[in-house]
Amino acid sequence: MPRPTLTTERLVLRPFVLADAPAVQRLAGDREIAANTLLIPHPYPEGAAEEWIKGHDEQSTNQIFAISLRGVGEAIGAIGLHVERKHERAEIGYWLGVPYWGHGYTTEAARAVVGYAFAEGGINRVFAYHFRCNPASGRVLLKLGMQPEGTMRQHIVKWGERVDVDYYGIIREDWEKRS
Repeated sequence: MPRPTLTTERLVLRPFVLADAPAVQRLAGDREIAANTLLIPHPYPEGAAEEWIKGHDEQSTNQIFAISLRGVGEAIGAIGLHVERKHERAEIGYWLGVPYWGHGYTTEAARAVVGYAFAEGGINRVFAYHFRCNPASGRVLLKLGMQPEGTMRQHIVKWGERVDVDYYGIIREDWEKRS
């Protein structure tokens, strides 16, 4: 899949650049972000943002976008697709800095990325999961038209605790009916 820049009414979704590292370091370092994501540690190590951005491989089928406000440019979060071409599916994942919660930015960004996956990526199914203790993420997925597909009990171990996750999915046909 090409590395596009996606523009919505209020957002620009673009590839990360090293200049985004200070914003990522600051925002991802918030304990609330780490508590609701699988791979973000807390405390967030110094220099981790720069290393993460450097690790974005242009040859990878994964698509990782910086979420930024139109006209501002600074990254306020991240959203990405983990693409599995063989199965024509992609997993969507995201995080948004705490100061930006509650404004609909995640839903807006996710709608653009899912639309891109179906229109440009040759994807038939997009799915996601969220920690059950983070129902706001589930509301984002429902707003996209994703269907709940079940709960996997104690599926993840986060900070020594077993965490339930709720799975959601949508297929291209259902997305097109909604659009």
